[in-house]
Amino acid sequence: MEFSDQQIERYARHIVLREIGGAGQQKLLAARVLCIGAGGLGSPLIMYLAAAGIGTIGIVDDDTVSLSNLQRQVLHGTDRIGQPKVTSAADAIADLTPDVTIVPHQLRLTADNVDDLIRDYDIVCDGSDNFSTRFTVHDACFRAQIPLVSAAILRFDGQISTYRGYEADKPCYRCLFREEPPEEQTCARDGVLGALGGVMGSMQATEVVKELLGVGDTLAGQLVVYDALAATFRKIRVRPDPDCPLCGRVE
Repeated sequence: MEFSDQQIERYARHIVLREIGGAGQQKLLAARVLCIGAGGLGSPLIMYLAAAGIGTIGIVDDDTVSLSNLQRQVLHGTDRIGQPKVTSAADAIADLTPDVTIVPHQLRLTADNVDDLIRDYDIVCDGSDNFSTRFTVHDACFRAQIPLVSAAILRFDGQISTYRGYEADKPCYRCLFREEPPEEQTCARDGVLGALGGVMGSMQATEVVKELLGVGDTLAGQLVVYDALAATFRKIRVRPDPDCPLCGRVE
């Protein structure tokens, strides 16, 4: 792949980075990333993936843009209220860059369709807002041996990790969260700081680039927890659980 003059200028700040360079930028342009959700986390995630030159970005979301979304979902605008979020996202990215192909999946992700959805992607990002979807996405990525970058936000707190539990020394999502909680907290009921989505969604985009290029320290086996009120980050090492119902390796 050869860069056009416009691409050289557009990605100049990446190309001069020793860890990326021209070869790395070509990998990004050839990469395929699937984003689950185009909401509070998905908005900054999708924007920064597109700005980075990820060549193909799939977006799974069955919702439409509402006024209450705009406090945090910066991918959308007031003039697109009522539009499907995948359509709004595609329009926003078309304004940002011509180098990225958006593949809209306007549907609700389920156990019946998840395997087909993720099959053609190099990496999956989960920005969903419920445990049921998180488990479904993770288990499918585990089966397909596709890296998953997953984040979650609520109130003033965020967390992020990368899951490659199909590798012998790495934990899976169920090593941390064995099953769905009996009562789930939600942003709609319990609230969320709008800018928190920007912090954690941007971190997801960073980890995707690192995973695609194999640079830096992976978050596989590490859970990063962010407390916005205290302005603190904690990195917690997570080991595989030998009794995990999904990846447990006890003979």
